[in-house]
Amino acid sequence: MATPSSAAPGMPAAENIRTIADLERQSAQEKSWDVRFSERISDFVGSLTFVGLHVLWFSGWASWNALGPEGLRFDPYPYGLLTFMVSLEGVLVATFVLITQNRMSRDAERRAHLNLQVDLLAEQELTALLRLVRQIAERLDIPPGPDDDSRAELLMRETNAYELMEGVKRTLNRTDSDAPGDEGAGSDRR
Repeated sequence: MATPSSAAPGMPAAENIRTIADLERQSAQEKSWDVRFSERISDFVGSLTFVGLHVLWFSGWASWNALGPEGLRFDPYPYGLLTFMVSLEGVLVATFVLITQNRMSRDAERRAHLNLQVDLLAEQELTALLRLVRQIAERLDIPPGPDDDSRAELLMRETNAYELMEGVKRTLNRTDSDAPGDEGAGSDRR
């Protein structure tokens, strides 16, 4: 089995990989300096290096202010200055993480829209293909199987994305109302 890196040029998988890589590069180039800065901060905050530095900082701070020379201790127990600094750092770190998450959410939404567009296009192509296959079968006098004809009729209809979405909403709402603890939930379902 070929891996993506060994896919021959011109093969659909290799072309798709290049397209995805190009889209990711384009997205990275479109990021503003503040977004890139925020991502770097978030990446660092989410690393073991960050944890290690904090362990060293906190233990050094506590050790110095508990065991250091009496006149040089600047933040005696309960370490009010340290608490203030850590709280301020927490606010800033949370802000950077939220900025990064917002950007990631926008990227995910953009990809979901692209995926939906591709899915709708694929559905339209498959419907057209089913119709063409049906015409070929009719021209060659190939009868459909006993269950194939009615199912094929249903599948050859144009799919209405709005109707599907409403069906999903109704089903999800019905499922939500059938949650444990609801009185009489599901009594009208079969």
